[in-house]
Amino acid sequence: MRHAIAHLPVSFFSMAVGTLAWGQSWQAAALVWPLPAALVAWATALGLVVWLVLLAIYAFKCWAQPKRVQAEFNHPVQSALTALLPVSTLLAALSCKPWAPTLAWCLLGLGLVAQLTLGLWAVGRFWQGGRAPESVNASMYLPGVAQNFVAATASASFGWTALGGLFCGAGLFSWLALESLVLSRAALHPALDVGQRPLQGIQIAPAVVGGLSYLSLTSGPPDLVAQMLLGYGLYQVLLAVRLGRWTTQAVFAPSYWAFSFGVMALASMALRMWARAPDEGLWQILAPVTWGMANLFFAVLLWHTVRLALQGRLLPTAP
Repeated sequence: MRHAIAHLPVSFFSMAVGTLAWGQSWQAAALVWPLPAALVAWATALGLVVWLVLLAIYAFKCWAQPKRVQAEFNHPVQSALTALLPVSTLLAALSCKPWAPTLAWCLLGLGLVAQLTLGLWAVGRFWQGGRAPESVNASMYLPGVAQNFVAATASASFGWTALGGLFCGAGLFSWLALESLVLSRAALHPALDVGQRPLQGIQIAPAVVGGLSYLSLTSGPPDLVAQMLLGYGLYQVLLAVRLGRWTTQAVFAPSYWAFSFGVMALASMALRMWARAPDEGLWQILAPVTWGMANLFFAVLLWHTVRLALQGRLLPTAP
């Protein structure tokens, strides 16, 4: 078991990101429904526990297998997934802010520095060329888009609105620049390898994670920009459903957690828009539907993940 843990891939932090985002969807739901405070707290705490466990395991890997960690940071696909470390840290800062403000501020500072450093390093590699088409997929959104959008939300939540606006701009234009590249690769080159197809679930996230950032930087009823971002997120969900059979040709693996961040952010965004415009009939329909879908999807992911763990097939086979 120790040897297997030492080979834990950094992509497993998608579980922490998805669980933390699920807990924050419960916080958003508490804005519109009288949910028991204990349930909201437990949902939030679950994400923090998953993040702490994975962080401890990965720290052990850094000590036991530093060359494998270095190889992940240099791999054309896995290097983008290393952005899940700062993203999960920033989400953890948001989650523990009500309980441990001092710790939350420390995590915020650490996450902001880490995401900016890692983002510049990873995106800088894109500019140097030499990438093979088969290494291009939606995971490329993580370093420049996801990190900046989450940094914007976290900064605004801690009162640094101006800084949040800067991060939001960096995430927005990085997203627009990468979108055509990812779609071009998908349309003009051979289909993604079956094992990489679940990573396309990340495609749902940019619009709604960016939408949450936009809502955190603005006030009042959701304007046209927020509505457009939510609309594009919903369109990407429908597209993912249309491609469901093609995507799920691969047996269940932790890579399916790539869908979780976008699905949870979609529900959170719809709920927050409803909270800010309670009389709008469309949000009264979309918010319960998307939140119910998010909870069902999370339950399916959790059940399959626990089943793999009980069967001893969750962790990768150590070479």
